[in-house]
Amino acid sequence: MSEDIKTMRNVALAGHGGAGKTTLAEAMLFKAGVTSRLGKVEEGNTVMDFQPEEIRKQQSINTSFIKYTHNKHTITLMDTPGDQNFFSAAKTCFPVADCMAFVIDGVGGPSAMTEEAAASALEYNLPGFVIINKLDRERADYATCIEACKTTFKKKIVPIYYPIGSENDYKGFVNIISGQAYEYDADGKSSKIEVPSDISDEIEMAKEEFIENVAELNDELLEKYLEGEVISVAELKATFRQGILDAQFYPAICCSATKMIGVETISDFINDYMPSPLDRGDWIAKDTNGEDVIVSPDPDAEFCGLVFSTIVDPYAGRLSLFRVISGTLGKEGNIVNTTKDTKERFSQLLEIAGKEQKTITSALPGSIVAVAKLKETLTGDTLTGGKTIQIPPPKPMPPVISFAISPKAKSDEDKIHEAVRKILEEDTGLQLRREEETRQTILSGRGLVHIEVTAEKIQRKFNVGMDIVTPKVAYRETFKKKIRVQGKHKKQSGGHGQYGDCWIVLEPLPSGSGFEFVDKIVGGVIPKNYIPAVEAGVREASKSGILAGFPCVDFRVTVDFGSYHSVDSSEMAFKMAGSIAFKNAAVDARAVLLEPIMRVAVKATDENTGDIMGDLNSRRGRVIGMDSEGDKQIINALVPMSEMLRYAPDLSSMTGGRGTFTMEFEQYDEVPGDLSQKIIDRVNTEKEENK
Repeated sequence: MSEDIKTMRNVALAGHGGAGKTTLAEAMLFKAGVTSRLGKVEEGNTVMDFQPEEIRKQQSINTSFIKYTHNKHTITLMDTPGDQNFFSAAKTCFPVADCMAFVIDGVGGPSAMTEEAAASALEYNLPGFVIINKLDRERADYATCIEACKTTFKKKIVPIYYPIGSENDYKGFVNIISGQAYEYDADGKSSKIEVPSDISDEIEMAKEEFIENVAELNDELLEKYLEGEVISVAELKATFRQGILDAQFYPAICCSATKMIGVETISDFINDYMPSPLDRGDWIAKDTNGEDVIVSPDPDAEFCGLVFSTIVDPYAGRLSLFRVISGTLGKEGNIVNTTKDTKERFSQLLEIAGKEQKTITSALPGSIVAVAKLKETLTGDTLTGGKTIQIPPPKPMPPVISFAISPKAKSDEDKIHEAVRKILEEDTGLQLRREEETRQTILSGRGLVHIEVTAEKIQRKFNVGMDIVTPKVAYRETFKKKIRVQGKHKKQSGGHGQYGDCWIVLEPLPSGSGFEFVDKIVGGVIPKNYIPAVEAGVREASKSGILAGFPCVDFRVTVDFGSYHSVDSSEMAFKMAGSIAFKNAAVDARAVLLEPIMRVAVKATDENTGDIMGDLNSRRGRVIGMDSEGDKQIINALVPMSEMLRYAPDLSSMTGGRGTFTMEFEQYDEVPGDLSQKIIDRVNTEKEENK
């Protein structure tokens, strides 16, 4: 069994969208004989991108999995999304990979989501290697990409392939370790050739640099190197692999997935140098007391697994994908969800292969498998044979943009909430909440495209149409002037009448004070049992506002005089009197509109800070300070919420996708007069139209 685990490889293809991850995966599967034809993203016939939304957009939206065999090794490829809208689907999968293959566009170099993937690799201390792809394209430059990667990955990059030719003339590479050169024909078949004379000097320099980098990892080799002794290829390879397993550097290789140049050597490289589950070693779990527990990749130990993805099918039910961390799982049985403290049963063990599912009889540590119809289990949960431990799950990426959602057909109100709830089970990048004040259902995600694709999924999977609009802003109203008025309710309609009479003082309070009610009645001019009714009347009236129907805040009402009737007075009459008094006072108390102000933290590089601060100022924002985090600057600002509703795509445009931000409510501030009137007019017009 341990030999089977030793030859396992779990590889996450990571990097920015458009770098060619899916195309490379298809080429690797074709070379391995898994597919009989080379799938192409442009033609919508790839094994890895098979969902209708992926085919239409020609990009990965979910992480896809497939297993293939190469030279007696079993490699599981994880093709992760590289678009920031769908990157949460990549991030939840990275912890269950044993290594990461960073696919880089040979023209554009490492981009924003490459940085995010690199940060995940550092977080989980995963080994990795860099694949410079698309070297056959115009303006592709291997050396420039290597230099850019050194900055992006914050690690030493050690090239082990050197390209032969460039752009349209790119035709092969030299393996720096062995010194062997390979040339590819139009069908992607390689043949050994002599190292071209025009690059022989560069190859010697690259070989010398490689030996120096490897020798630095081992004292004995370093001594040999410094004394000018020859270091054998076997010694180099062994030390080189250990350096990779320790994540001390990232090797770099070159290829062209579309021309099939270097594709099969990537599988060779994975076999020779990337870690098995045994190489990855122990995982750290937590027991019920929060203490660390070691979980080893031992096939004879008790079963433990981490659920990293969920697929929801309206007909087949929920499919839970997980990695077996320890123990051997059979084709059916009982397991415990320690996160939910529930028992689960499965009757079929599955292996995912693109859109297909294959039944298997057992799974060893390191296996990526799935089971269907677990009742309580969701992404991030720990499954065990009974031991009460939990593997810390990856944190979901915070949403950056929100939209109000509603069904296209009013009769689908219940159906859409059920559909969204199920989609939330498979997409940890989404959040749903109900905004009671605006009476809107708010769906938050990683970007507009993320929300739009979610709407498409809901339509396809659950046959429910969903409208998305910019959410309403929860404005408030308050007062600037102190005023004293009477509120009197008197009605006679035969029998008992209605009588309530109160005088109130309405005065403004500092921001954030809310509402205060003070009883200063003396002499029993209003009986004590009617005072709460006056307060209730004021509260109820204040919820509807004066200017545009928004709740009133930050004011005090003091009831100081009034009168009552021994027969006609009642709680209802004094509640009406309180409401009338508030409305009378509010007319002359200089009501103003308040807007929510958000505390915003924008993280970006130095070169973007000027543009970002200028943009925040144009949004009526106020920069309150700056912090540093590594090579990034964090700009802290207070900005009106209404100006931030569509900020995510604008920030992405300003920073080439590298900027990120967080936002939380800070306070309410007065809206400038000219803008306030526009908001009031717009809201009141909408009310009239909706009557």
